[in-house]
Amino acid sequence: MIALGSDHGGYSLKQEVKAYLEGKGIPYKDYGCLDETPCDYPVYAKAVAKAIVDGECDKGILICGTGIGISIAANKVKGIRAAVCHDTFSAQATREHNDANILAMGARVVGPGLALKIVDTFLHTEFSGEERHVNRIRQIED
Repeated sequence: MIALGSDHGGYSLKQEVKAYLEGKGIPYKDYGCLDETPCDYPVYAKAVAKAIVDGECDKGILICGTGIGISIAANKVKGIRAAVCHDTFSAQATREHNDANILAMGARVVGPGLALKIVDTFLHTEFSGEERHVNRIRQIED
């Protein structure tokens, strides 16, 4: 199960991501926001992060204008490794090396076509499990 969240700036791109997930048969839960009315991204970042640490969802996708603020808010939750990715290489690397559990994107930075490729890469790349990466994750979490 994928947890989705956005602020008003990311709402439109979140709708594109939802359509992509539905088309691929990937289950998701939308934690808001529900329209383009101005809102505060930390509310949705924390809801998605909580769903992951509580085991309700496996991974998350968060979208705001840049991806930066919403990822900072999500990373405040213990056990979350949210990464801002605006290209497929970063999405692949953060899964393989950091076992990132939340993808953050900026709707004002990437268009829908690239965003969906980033989502696909993030969701279908496994953590390498290499000891050097496991050790680094332990250091991040300490």
